[in-house]
Amino acid sequence: MATKNLIPYSVYIPVEQHTRLKELAKSRKASVLIRDAITMIIDGHSAYKSGYNKALKDAAKVIYDCKEAQMIAIGGKDLGFILSEQIEGLNEK
Repeated sequence: MATKNLIPYSVYIPVEQHTRLKELAKSRKASVLIRDAITMIIDGHSAYKSGYNKALKDAAKVIYDCKEAQMIAIGGKDLGFILSEQIEGLNEK
């Protein structure tokens, strides 16, 4: 990609992500990674959606399986079930 076609854009990221990006930058891969991720998100690329949805499903399972969350009941449902249901509701269509 020609640099004359690139426009700088600033974003705020957590320190941990910044540290990891600095490592990628050493091998000249950070900018490409970020541009590709932005393109996938904006275009609604299925790889992004499927990865996002899988992450939500995995997070919901961790919460659902949490013994401590199962011990707390609200309205007849355990907290693990309630929270995992809400997380799964965030799935991208």
